[in-house]
Amino acid sequence: MRAKITYLVTAAVLVFYFVLVGSRGVMLIQSGTLITVSFGVAVLILPVIGLWFLWKNTQFVRKANQLSAELEAEGGLPVDELRRLPGGRIDRDSADEVFAKRKAETEASPDDWRCWFRLAVAYHDARDTPRARKAMQRAIALHEGRTAAA
Repeated sequence: MRAKITYLVTAAVLVFYFVLVGSRGVMLIQSGTLITVSFGVAVLILPVIGLWFLWKNTQFVRKANQLSAELEAEGGLPVDELRRLPGGRIDRDSADEVFAKRKAETEASPDDWRCWFRLAVAYHDARDTPRARKAMQRAIALHEGRTAAA
């Protein structure tokens, strides 16, 4: 729940910022000189890119949460079998062991979104966020009946 609140607050702050920057861009365009119109257009591009990025990330999180809920209902969420250090962090060797297991499971069933979801969790636990995101994107694509590059 805390993560959702943090995400919503961050998204609201970003939207406020995009509106503020966009209004400055409109003001520059309304000035009417070549330089201010050029700067105004350039300034308007930033909020558009930011809103697109925010939208894509929100959709990704929403879809990943849907997969998580479906997997939980099936009883297929990965069990936390990781050893922890005294401070609570995940032991790296433990994460590597679980990752190897999840990778083998995914290689055995490459078209199963559930395996890709669990592999994404293993990548995340191993602190490999870019690969975790790609694995989750693959899980989402398979769940939606699309094919995606591995």
